[in-house]
Amino acid sequence: MSAPVIDEQRPARSVLRRIATGTATVAGFGAACVAYAGLYEVRAFTLRRVHVPVLPAGARPIRVLHISDLHMTPYQQAKQRWVSRLAGLEPDLVINTGDNLADHDAVPYVTTSLGRLLDVPGVFVWGSNDYFGPKWKNPLRYLKKEQHTPRPGGKQLPWDELQKAYQDAGWVELTDSRARLNIAGTEIEFRGTNDAHLELDQYGKVAGPADPTADVAFGVTHAPYRRLLDAMTADGMDLIIAGHTHGGQVCVPGYGALVANCDLDPAKAKGLSTYQAGGKRSFLHVSAGLGTSPYAPVRFACRPEATLLTLVPRPS
Repeated sequence: MSAPVIDEQRPARSVLRRIATGTATVAGFGAACVAYAGLYEVRAFTLRRVHVPVLPAGARPIRVLHISDLHMTPYQQAKQRWVSRLAGLEPDLVINTGDNLADHDAVPYVTTSLGRLLDVPGVFVWGSNDYFGPKWKNPLRYLKKEQHTPRPGGKQLPWDELQKAYQDAGWVELTDSRARLNIAGTEIEFRGTNDAHLELDQYGKVAGPADPTADVAFGVTHAPYRRLLDAMTADGMDLIIAGHTHGGQVCVPGYGALVANCDLDPAKAKGLSTYQAGGKRSFLHVSAGLGTSPYAPVRFACRPEATLLTLVPRPS
């Protein structure tokens, strides 16, 4: 009887086939995630609704539409149509926390998209991508803590044209300044800053305790760096509103944001939370925004959003 033939290469070939199959599966899953993030979710515009108990007893609820990080370009027709429908919410106040532009020719597309919202009382601040156009960056940079002062991006954008359009509509600019509006019978004090990501903020110009004659006090800024949140909270702001983070933009399902693109805890990179400093506590609302850089047009587990905040009386 002849000895059995043993194919010594069969186990190796079997292992290689399993590795190849696993690699193909992982690659296919990765490709599917990229396709989902770049073809679907980045255009899956969502309206979030939250209630914030900051008004005095007996006050009428106030509907505040928070818009941020449009990063608008002329060809983004789906976004423009979606934003144009937000006027149907009939908010009492609009708060725009910057990064409106991503193209030199985008100003009329922003104002046309906002449409009837420009007839509503509004306040606004600027972000870095209002002043400077986007440029390509290595996405891995966002996984590292910044070790340098952020620098401007690309070419200058016509933010002054957008400023004129907003001011002509009656919206109030809060660049390192204070303002006060009566909204639905409630006196609201506002204070805001220039963009903290480019270190243009000068909070000292608006610092100080909240106005005791106002019913409620809001802090407004584009990038929620802790130096601003600490100062605004210690000064008694009831609500701080910001954008910039894109909610992390590419998140882990069930976990959330890995980064916030600033020194804010990533757990607070999107939505309503509370913030404590100086023995006081403020509500903090950070919008995940409606856009992305044209050089990173993806979102994963973090849909583009606007938020309707309904302000209601504080618990008695």
